[in-house]
Amino acid sequence: MPRSYLKTDEARDAAEMKYLLASKIRRRKEEIHNYILDRRAEIHKRIIYRRHLFLNYRSTSTLPSPNEEDLQNHVPIPADPGWWERVVMTEFGPEDWLDKFHITRDIFLLLHAKLKPQLEQVYIEQSGQTITLERCIAMALMRLSTSTEYCFLSELFGVPIPAVCQCVREVCEAIILLLKPLYMQLPADHELEEQAEQFHTLWGFPHCIGVIDSLHIPVKSPSTDTQDCWNPRRWHSVVLQGVVNAKGSFWDVCSGFTGSTDDTTILQSSELWTMAEEGGFCSQPPKELMGQPLGFLLLGDAGYSLQTWLLKCYPSSPNLTLQQQTFNVQLNRGIKVTENAFQRLKARWQCLHNRNDSNIDLVSKMAVACCILHNICNVHNSPFKEEWVKALSQNECPQPTDVSTVYIDDPKAKAVRSLLCSYFEQQQQSKTLDQSPTSSTFLSVPEPLQVDNAGTA
Repeated sequence: MPRSYLKTDEARDAAEMKYLLASKIRRRKEEIHNYILDRRAEIHKRIIYRRHLFLNYRSTSTLPSPNEEDLQNHVPIPADPGWWERVVMTEFGPEDWLDKFHITRDIFLLLHAKLKPQLEQVYIEQSGQTITLERCIAMALMRLSTSTEYCFLSELFGVPIPAVCQCVREVCEAIILLLKPLYMQLPADHELEEQAEQFHTLWGFPHCIGVIDSLHIPVKSPSTDTQDCWNPRRWHSVVLQGVVNAKGSFWDVCSGFTGSTDDTTILQSSELWTMAEEGGFCSQPPKELMGQPLGFLLLGDAGYSLQTWLLKCYPSSPNLTLQQQTFNVQLNRGIKVTENAFQRLKARWQCLHNRNDSNIDLVSKMAVACCILHNICNVHNSPFKEEWVKALSQNECPQPTDVSTVYIDDPKAKAVRSLLCSYFEQQQQSKTLDQSPTSSTFLSVPEPLQVDNAGTA
């Protein structure tokens, strides 16, 4: 073939390739241009919104953060009554709802429908005005999720500060009254067995129906009983006790104790203790473990006393047997579920993490309401942002360490813990036997106990 034809083909191929590349580059430029326009529009909307917040905040930044008791005679500041209708209800997208309220719009509408029988309209006596339920719930949610100050919420929603305080209290009380029976309650007898099976499958601990732990919520120095609010870390706090199931939802909470109260005292003062001591964790007929009857169990850390229904690790010692070490590993693995639950609780509802300037009574109600909202978000699979967890790293108030309570342990509970030690040893031996070449030749189907313990979180 003549060389001239070869050059023509090469030129034609090069031209086609050049055309294809130019087309791809043009389409890519159009995509980038459209993305930039969309991004600029989104940024512009956020700049306008944040400028509005900043201007309002700057006008009140010189004022001290007010306590609820000091707000009764407060003179309302001129506000923007149209922000809620003009911005939130018309322009907010899914990300905006998560950023400002830490929930989705669907969950907000669910709360509105559920709380309407109790709070159809909130009449504020101090200001003589009626506040719509939507605005009332939004103010409470922003206070719970971002720990925004009352004066800032007043400016943002166009509501006097005393009205904001009352809305937060009314909404928290309504959540506890109307939603706690739906989303958080002590499990019935038939539900105890279901929860134990679920915990065994996910975390490998038999007969366990939950993990108990406590959370210290930072508060400002109260006017009275200051000494009682000091916790072992030397900062003021209110304590929340919670029991978490295998999937990280709370089924019992107890709040309102001052920071100096130890975990065992809080437990003994709660309905949970009465329920357990009266045999509420014992099924009829009783379930068996390794041929011995055994009731349902809770797991706890060193701050709790050892009970026949509440187990904790063996104290650290170089003299621990291999059985006891294995038990500690299994129990610590189960306790992770409550550590994760409390972390997510504080991350989504940051009024439990940042220093709260409300009075102790309201802080206690806010804590219980946040646990209920935590369960609602779990039930409805509300998105969770990891950036909320990063905010917890800036922690000026680290949680107090657990103080061992060996001196008040129930001697009868040691037999229960020894039984679990034997169980985990048997499971370990069975697992080792199944993994050996000899046993795998003869065993084609694993034992039920081995299957139950194969599940991991």
